[in-house]
Amino acid sequence: MRTYIGTHQVLSLAEFEELALGFDELPGGLDRDLFRGPLTHESPEERAARLDVAREVIAELAAEGEGGDEIAAWDALYADALTRTVPFLRAAQSAGRSAGAGEAA
Repeated sequence: MRTYIGTHQVLSLAEFEELALGFDELPGGLDRDLFRGPLTHESPEERAARLDVAREVIAELAAEGEGGDEIAAWDALYADALTRTVPFLRAAQSAGRSAGAGEAA
């Protein structure tokens, strides 16, 4: 099966993200899993610790942004938005579906 976004054939996961999300590369050094959570299960304690660190990083980026660093300000907005997303795979798993949902057995 081939995947296309617009008229461009997607050949890798990184290329898919770039085309689907509209950016050439991830913001400098931001770890999406820190903000959105991992695709695998995490315990409530792990989640609380991850969110504490994520809030601290967002606060630091926002402070740098207020100090005039425009890139840090945009990174803070991006990271904050990621905290309110759920990766599709994890959402499907929690809804009782598998990654192969919809495929013929």
